[in-house]
Amino acid sequence: MVKRTQEDADATRRAIVSAAKSLFETEGYASASITQIATAAGVTKGALFHYFDSKEDLFVEVWTELQVAMDKAAGLAAVKARDPDDSYAGFLAGCKVYFQWCTRADYQKIVLVDGPSVLGMKRWRELDFSLGQENMLRGASYLARQGYFPTSEIRPFSIMLQSALNGAGFALAAKEKGISRASLFRSFERLLRGLR
Repeated sequence: MVKRTQEDADATRRAIVSAAKSLFETEGYASASITQIATAAGVTKGALFHYFDSKEDLFVEVWTELQVAMDKAAGLAAVKARDPDDSYAGFLAGCKVYFQWCTRADYQKIVLVDGPSVLGMKRWRELDFSLGQENMLRGASYLARQGYFPTSEIRPFSIMLQSALNGAGFALAAKEKGISRASLFRSFERLLRGLR
């Protein structure tokens, strides 16, 4: 019997996650079966269950990877856009990336549509806040240091901002009438700049 290397194991795990992401996006969590995922990944169901205890466990992995990738992209955009003449530029650049991701098919379907029903809203919020608060706190801390609000309010302010962004994301995913990514971003920018 050929002994599998860690590299082989990592490649198998990656294939499973990639196949699951594709099927969760196109079929939805409820319709994507373990058999479909294993077949698309080129593995047996037994191999899939070697890496993941359940379909929900696999979904959490896919959900988390999307959130981390979005958060990283938003953080990089914020750093690149920093402007000594505009305290809000970096923070808004990161938020703009979030709004862009909210209209991506994979992020929208997996994170915003299926996420709350699969994970339950309480767990969804806990996971979302644990992953996104670092960027929110960084942005809020910077604005507080600029004198826009007291440093004692950094945490509440970051929670309010993240909640506002999530609400906008859910509205985009629901395709609510009369809103667009651009209109939501303009409104969010107006709210944020209103701190002055």
